[in-house]
Amino acid sequence: MRKKKTKELKEKTLEESDDKASDAVNSGSTNKLAEYIENAAEGLYYVSETDAEIKPFIGRTSQAVTPEEILKQTDNAANSAVEQRDFADFFSRLTKIQDWFGDEEKANAQKFVRLKEVLENNLRELRVFKVGKIQLNIYVVGLDENDKLLGIKTKAVET
Repeated sequence: MRKKKTKELKEKTLEESDDKASDAVNSGSTNKLAEYIENAAEGLYYVSETDAEIKPFIGRTSQAVTPEEILKQTDNAANSAVEQRDFADFFSRLTKIQDWFGDEEKANAQKFVRLKEVLENNLRELRVFKVGKIQLNIYVVGLDENDKLLGIKTKAVET
C-alpha cells in the first residue's frame, strides 16, 4: 500500500512539474525556457572518456546557427576547430535503451528523451557543435522565438 501511494505521489509531482514547465515555455520568455531546459537536463551527464554535466546554454540574438556564431558567442578562440553534428544522431546514442541496461540506465535514457523533446519543441535550427580537439566543448543549440541562441552545453574528451 505504501509503495502505491509513493508511486502516485511521484506521478502527481511529475505531472505538476510538467504543467508548470509547459506554462513557462508558453509564456515565451527566454529565461523561462532556459529554466525549463535546466530542469530537463538536471542530473544528466555526457559520458565520454570523462563524464561532464549537461548545463543550459544561453546566448545572444543571432541571425543563424553557424560555427562562426557559436565561436563568437562562447569563450572559445575564434580559430578553434569546429565540427558540426546532426542533432538526431547526437541524441540517438543517449536515448537508445540497450538490453543490458538496469533501471538507472533506463531512467537516464528516458531523461535524455525528455531533454531532446524539450529542445525540439521549443527551438528551431537545432545543431550540435563540437569545438576543439581532444578536450571538446559541445553545444547543442537552436534559436528560440526571440532569435536567441539557446540550448545545452557539456564537455567531452575524445582521443
